[in-house]
Parts: sequence; C-alpha cells; structure tokens
Amino acid sequence: MSKDINKGDKVQWKSHGSTVTGTVEEKITSDTEAAGRTVRADSDNPQYRVRSDKSGRDAVHKPESLKKK
Repeated sequence: MSKDINKGDKVQWKSHGSTVTGTVEEKITSDTEAAGRTVRADSDNPQYRVRSDKSGRDAVHKPESLKKK
C-alpha cells in the first residue's frame, strides 16, 4: 500500500486466513502502546491503528498489509 492512507479511510487486511474490513483511526509515527502491544514506528516507517468493522477491536498494521477499499 502506498503512503496515501489517511484517518477515516476504509481499508481491508488479511487476518487468520480471512479478509477483514475496517476504518483507519490513527497514523502512528513514534514508538507507542496501541492495540495491546508495543508499536515500533517512526515517520519513515509508520503504522496504522485500524478498527475492525465486524468486531470493533483495534489492530495495528504496517501500510503494506493494508489495502484501500
């Protein structure tokens, strides 16, 4: 995925063999705690906190694992 992911975008990703859809909640550009784990990120290597449409739970993904809908 390119770096054109923004807060509010609808995206999809693979999780345990199925495709999950959700909404981008936040672009993470520094080391932080999110979705129950430590996230290593910086401005050159951001990660994205996404909320699953189905479960409502948060997950954090690298941009290459997300696909815009």
